[in-house]
Order: sequence, then structure tokens, then C-alpha cells
Amino acid sequence: MPGSKSNSVSLHEDITNDTSDLSEMKISDEKGSVEKRTMTLIEKNGYHDSVYINAAKIFQGIHTEKHKDRILVRYGDDSVSRLLTFKDEYSQRVSYELAFNALKYQDLLEEILLDSCAYPCQSIPDELTSLLVVMLYDLQDRKFQAREIFDEEEPVAEVQKIERYLYSFRTKLAAALARCRIKHDALSIEYILPEIIRKQEQRASALPLCVWINTFKIGLEDVFRDLKKKGFTRVETVSDFDHYTYCMDQHCHDVLVFPSSLKEQLLNLDLFADRKLLLQDKSRSLAVHSAQALLNTGDDIIVAHVGSHLTIAHMSVLANHSMSRIFVCGVKSSAKAAELRNLFSHMGCKNIQLLHEDFTEIGPTDLRLENAKVILLLPQCSGLGVGNPIDFILNEHGDAGLLRDLFQGSVSEDKLRILAERQLNELMHAMKFNKVQAIVYCTCSVYPEENELVVKKALESGVEGNKVQPYRLIPPVFSACSNSKDSTDFFFKMEPSELSSGCFLAILAREKDSSEVPVKDILARAAAKGLLTGIAVEKPKEEEKKPPKVTQRGSNITGSGTEPRIAEFLHHQTVSNSKAAGPVSKAVSKIQQQSVNRRNGRVQLKKSLNPVSDTALPRVLKQTPHLSPVGQAHDRQARARKARAERKRVVLKPVEIVLPPVVTPLVTLQGNRARTGTHPRFHGWAGATGCSCRILPLPLSKAVKPAVLSRPRPWL
Repeated sequence: MPGSKSNSVSLHEDITNDTSDLSEMKISDEKGSVEKRTMTLIEKNGYHDSVYINAAKIFQGIHTEKHKDRILVRYGDDSVSRLLTFKDEYSQRVSYELAFNALKYQDLLEEILLDSCAYPCQSIPDELTSLLVVMLYDLQDRKFQAREIFDEEEPVAEVQKIERYLYSFRTKLAAALARCRIKHDALSIEYILPEIIRKQEQRASALPLCVWINTFKIGLEDVFRDLKKKGFTRVETVSDFDHYTYCMDQHCHDVLVFPSSLKEQLLNLDLFADRKLLLQDKSRSLAVHSAQALLNTGDDIIVAHVGSHLTIAHMSVLANHSMSRIFVCGVKSSAKAAELRNLFSHMGCKNIQLLHEDFTEIGPTDLRLENAKVILLLPQCSGLGVGNPIDFILNEHGDAGLLRDLFQGSVSEDKLRILAERQLNELMHAMKFNKVQAIVYCTCSVYPEENELVVKKALESGVEGNKVQPYRLIPPVFSACSNSKDSTDFFFKMEPSELSSGCFLAILAREKDSSEVPVKDILARAAAKGLLTGIAVEKPKEEEKKPPKVTQRGSNITGSGTEPRIAEFLHHQTVSNSKAAGPVSKAVSKIQQQSVNRRNGRVQLKKSLNPVSDTALPRVLKQTPHLSPVGQAHDRQARARKARAERKRVVLKPVEIVLPPVVTPLVTLQGNRARTGTHPRFHGWAGATGCSCRILPLPLSKAVKPAVLSRPRPWL
């Protein structure tokens, strides 16, 4: 056929080249790689008969229906059973891909059939038109070459019939395709697609691959070391990607990000074959990390939908350290339950329990869920924010209608309304569980009707009742070890782009009644946030009653700054409820009072022109009957502390006392006014009465041996 090669052939050549390069780095010599390379070869030479049958059934349900006056190709009705039976995961994937490609090029394929006179045909009923279109796309993708299958499979009569018929028209079909390309001035059939669809495909093909680490089977450092042996280099960000590179995700500490071009090579690694690394969209990792951040030790979690077994397994891995159980709703059949148990067993997950009831069928007081504190709600949504629709459908057991909606670029109003109503009902049902403390709501939708509006309506419904604390929105926290600042936005949203799929995330948490929270729990949270670093949370009562000691050397008088941070944290815990007093307010008052006492002892003196040394004070000062202003201030502070200990403590603001510079007359030892000469001179502080004062000497010469002060100096 004239013209440039199609993108599918170019893609095949790229994959072949990449595989050959990768084999030199010993990346493709892993378990299962031979089987996958054989499948790739079969894909470019045709599919098995069962793949065509399943693809035709999928296409029958998603094809574009035209107005009656424009119908030229008839597809029969939907009364024919569309029960899908897949041989394996690979057959399932290629069936959906073939159906989606037939949908994208439906107008072109119909035009080729009509132009070549291959349609209509009396020997082909309308019920087989979908199979005809699907197999025509695959035939032109193979450059109208004969199909070659390398392993035996029971043939399907309908497939054999359509294949012989199309191959007999292969010359006319190729000519019709060439005329269509000339008509649209297209180098390949990809350029015949609308620009919006082409951009969407380009974005999906460039979307980085997100992989989470199954720490049940391998540690993070072991993964890094294994990837390094395979020739991969770790970089800082996605912008640093250069072929065999990867980076850590910025939100989830156990998620790695790879270039999209490495998908085939990654799946050939033994890390994937052994289920140590698992490929999944990032939105699901964000959801499970948000739920894990809300769990305390022993708290159980409810997963409202089966969805992807990868999501459940990831939740199991993250919740294992908190000794939590994962309750999964909606596992209807025993066969499905056995399949999931087998998958979870291979992944090392042991804390998962399957429930056959749908989430909305389970009562809020179900005894099985009495320890459940968090609900993970991933409802069925329109899914227009996903980057790879095939992966989303396969992993999330989604509706194939998503392919039609993505191709059209929108969802019908009726479908959107039905989805939003179902999501609202599920969210309101989740709010009825009195013992549940938080709900994680996550979708892949771009419509506010499924996102913000659903959450707003649920919060306004008041369905949780008056006997429990109401729900409020809180910012999500994805990773406890993340160095990034916590978000201040209540909704987390990612718009579809070349770097990520679309995602919406909201966390509903009950307002805390601080009066019911023990002080030790609040202090434990403060310690978890690093506010109690370097000090003990629980102190003996004897130490708590003692006033803080004041160090004698001015150079050691430094504030740790820890107490204000603790007080601020405890105060923050009580802000949400104005009625909270009790033990929380006492803890705040106590820690703030300790901070005040310690700060009051921090008296800063400005240095005089001639500082006084430790050994320069005379012994006579020890017998001075009157106190200086500094001594009096210290005495008053001691009495105030004693009085406050006997009555109810109140919160005081810390005050720093800075004494003014010393400006006093110079006097001799006999108390006379100083005269000019070589007599020793002393600085003094005026006493409270008359001439009673405390005299501080200036540094003396080496010939004079001053008396040593035996009494501590409380003003320093």
C-alpha cells in the first residue's frame, strides 16, 4: 500500500528495538519474558478467534448510533448475548483495545466497506456487522496480510467466515483506504481522527507509569538496588527522565514513576512477575494513603466497593503496621471470593475480610464493623479524567461505556444525574456509621456534579444525626514521611494532563470533642508531630511541682522554644470546640505556665564598659542585709510562683526583663564620693533605702586579691 507506515508498525519497530537494547542490559531475561515476547509477535500477526468474538461484543455495546436517516451500515440489535469469556488477562486487554480502535475509526471503516462494495452482503447478517468492522480494522493494521497464529485454539465458525470474506476483498479494501487517505490528505489513518481525540491519545501515550511497592514482599532499598542492577537510574523529578530512569512520587512514599516508553520492559521484570511491583493509576494510591493517615492502632477500615484488587492490596500493605483489618464489600459470588483470596495470598495480604453484601445493604450497627473507623469510598463515576481507559476498565471492573464517553468527550446528562445520585446515596450511608470517624471520597471524574456538589449535599443533609459529632472537611495527608507542607485546601484535585490522570479527593472527618480526649493522647499526637523532641512527655509529680532552676552563668540562659510549641499544639486541639475546657485547658495552662516561669528567670543584663569577673566580688557582699532591685524582683517572682501553685493556674504571657545600664556615683570603700586618683573604684546598685547599697567592684589589679563570693547571684 502506498504511503508511510502506520503508527502501529512504527510502534512495533520501536518495541523491537527497545527490547533488543534492553536485552543487552539483561533486563528482559526474566521469568515470563519469553511468553510476553511471543504474545507481542502474535499481536502483529493477528489475534485468536476468541479475541475477535469478545471485541465484537464490546464494540456492539459502545458503537456510535446514528440517526435513522443517516444509517448506511446496520449493526443489529442488542438482544444478542454479550457475555464475555476471556482466556487470560492478555486476551481481555487486547479485546478491549481492538474494540476501542474500531470505535475510534468507525466512520472510516464504514466508508471503506461501502466504497469497496464489501457491504452490504446477503450472506452476512446484521448481527455479524460488529465482527466485520472489528476484523477489518485488524486486517488494515496488518497491511492486509494473512493472519498467522502460532498456538492451537479451537476455531470459531463466524470468525473463519468473516476472515475469508474480507481477505477475498483485500485489494478493493486497500484501494478504498488509499482513496480515503487522499481525500483527507492524511499521511496515516491517525490523522483522520479529530484533533481532540489525537491530543487525548498523545497525552495518554506520554502519561508516566506509576508503580507501588509491595512491602510485604520486598523493601524499598531492595527495589532500588535491584533496579540499579537492571540498568535503571534514579532521578529527582519527571522532568529529568532519560529513557531508563525513574523517580519517587512527590505524594506517596512507596510509589515509583517511570517513563511511559518502558511499559513493555517493566512488565518483563521479575519484580512485576513476583508481584513486588504493581502498576496502577496514581489516583488510587492517593486514596489509600489518605485513608492510612487517618488510622490509629487497631482501627479497621471499610472498602465500600470491590473495584480493583490492587487498591485493596495496597490498602492492606499500608494498614498492616497499625494492625487493622480491611473489610471489602460487594463480593457477591463464591467464585469471585476464591479468586480474590488467591490473588491476595500471592501478594502476601492476610488482613483482608470479604463481605458479600453491597455497602448500602450493610447496617451502620453491624457488629462485624464495630471497630471500623475509616471508610474508603471509591464510587463508580464517569471516569473522564483517566489517562488510560483500558487499564481503568480492566483494573476497576469499569463499564465499557467509558470508551464511548471518552471518544465523544462528554457524558450524557441522564447518565451523569444517575451517577451523582448513586454517589450521594453511598456517601450519606457512610455518614450513618456512628463509630466511623473519617470518610475518604475519591473519583476520577472532571464534573463538579460528581465531586464538590456531592460532598456539599452530603454535609448539608445532616444524616449523621444529633447524637454524634458532625462531619467537616479536612485537608488530605498522603504520606507521613513527606517533607512537603500539608495542604490547606479541603479538596485535592488533579486535572488531566501529560503528567497525571484526573483525580478528585475529599476527606470528611468528625469534629473532635476535645473535652473527651485524654491529655496523654493529645501529648502523644504532639510527640508524633515532633513537638516534644528532647523532652519527656510524662514527668514525675515531684519534678512538676519544683520551680524551674535558673542557671548561674549568663551564657547558658537560652530558651529551648519547645514549651510554646507544645502549648500552641494543645491550644490548636481545642479551637474546633468552644466548649472544650477540662483536662485540655489544664494541660495548656500548665505548659504555658512552665514556659512563663522559665522565661521570667531569663533576665538579660546589658554589659557594662568594664565587666565584673567571677572572682572580683568582695566577701562582704554575702553579709549585705538589704536586697538590690534585682534581688527583690527575684524574691517577688519566687513568692508569686508559690502563690500561683496554691490557687488555680492562669495563663500568663511571658515577659523578659531587661535592666537598664548601670549609672551610679563612684564611691570608696568608706562610702565617700570618689576623688580623682589611683584608688580602686567600684560600680554600685542603689539600694531600696538611703545609703544601703550593694557594691560591685571593677576588676582589680593582680596585686589586689579580692574576696571570693560564696553566695549565688540570682540576677544572672
